[in-house]
Amino acid sequence: MKIIKGIKRFFKNIWRIIDKKIIIPITKVVIAFTDKFDNSGKKVERWLSKSTTLLFISLFLAIVVFIVVDQKMLLFSENSAEVLTDQPVKVLYNEEAYVVEGLPETVDITLIGSSANLYFAKQSSTQDVVIDLTGLKPGQHKVNIKYNQALPSIKYQVNPSVATIYIYPKVSETKTLTVDLLNQDSLDPKLVIDNVNITNDKVVIKGADYQLQKVATVKALVDIKNIVKQEVGTSTLKDIPLRAYDDQGNIVDVEIVPEKIDAEIEITSPSKELPIRVIPTGSVSFGLAINSINVNETSVTVYGDEAALADLNYIPIEVDVDGLSENRQYKLELPKPVGVRSMSVNNVTIDVTLDQSIDREISGVHIEPRNLSSGYIVQGLTDSDIQVSVVLKGVESVVSQIEASDITAYIDLSGYGVGEYEVDVYVEGTDSKVQYVAKTKKVKIRIIRDAS
Repeated sequence: MKIIKGIKRFFKNIWRIIDKKIIIPITKVVIAFTDKFDNSGKKVERWLSKSTTLLFISLFLAIVVFIVVDQKMLLFSENSAEVLTDQPVKVLYNEEAYVVEGLPETVDITLIGSSANLYFAKQSSTQDVVIDLTGLKPGQHKVNIKYNQALPSIKYQVNPSVATIYIYPKVSETKTLTVDLLNQDSLDPKLVIDNVNITNDKVVIKGADYQLQKVATVKALVDIKNIVKQEVGTSTLKDIPLRAYDDQGNIVDVEIVPEKIDAEIEITSPSKELPIRVIPTGSVSFGLAINSINVNETSVTVYGDEAALADLNYIPIEVDVDGLSENRQYKLELPKPVGVRSMSVNNVTIDVTLDQSIDREISGVHIEPRNLSSGYIVQGLTDSDIQVSVVLKGVESVVSQIEASDITAYIDLSGYGVGEYEVDVYVEGTDSKVQYVAKTKKVKIRIIRDAS
């Protein structure tokens, strides 16, 4: 039926050319001729009505039509070439038993023949490019690439026409499936992916043995963007793709069974309210001290990973007061701790006021050890090595309220073992407006093993 339709379409095109190029122009000439010699119109009419005149005109038109058709048929019968690019390759082999490498995905085909045959060949549905591996055993082979042409009168050339392929026995192995979350930044910052429950945590990978040896992990790629309703609760994602990776993170081309899985995504919104603690850095001008530090926001609600929130007791923000000689207002961005995705407050305004500074000394502050390894005990060599006097520098109304219990003196014993050492003394207090200075900078201690 396609060939008959093609022939009909061909002759219709010829008739359109004759009508457009011959009949219409001749008609226009006759009408123009008649209009020009209107006075002798009857003579022309009588002349055209003669049988001999009509015979000559018909003969002339027949000759013209013959020449046109002959030229078209000659053109249509001449050999030409046409290239079919990127033709998919069909491979015949036992996919359950073997793995084949080296196969081209597409080829180019050059068809050579008459225009009519080329036309019919392109209209035909039988145009498969086939590589038949039936009966071949594992190993290296050179195979021909064949084109199932529609017409035997068409010559063809396939590029490439030969492929060097490798056949391997297909083996399988069971792997534990892990989950990889993609596009987590697209999730509402107040929400957290608490858990991902997959329908199957075991998959089978199939392929050549040397390829399976490369596989370090198989991952289910859970794309957060595919969650339709991003809200607290459980969402289901279907048809999650699986990928196999080597130990460098490169994709390994193996067959994975099943190819896709489903998963239930549990979404929560852990939060915690924390105080904002202002920490002055640097020293104000000589003779002055910080009288007050006022923040427009005293607390902030933070959202993030539950484990990270559990370790947070406050949100610190540092204020540079070095060389400050007068009252000042600061507008600062609140730092976001690691593990925190969102905060109810992102910017704060801090007012720092100054006043005259005084010194006050508090004695008898006990020194405590920090970071001492288990199984050891620390001792001071003298009474002066277990306690220290601390000088407070600040505004009178502030330092007068501080007691020894508000001050912590400590020594850092990270990495110390049995023996006697002279170590630095550090002090800190509960009020950040006060500067704490230990009068004794170093103490002597002895570290012994715990006999108990």
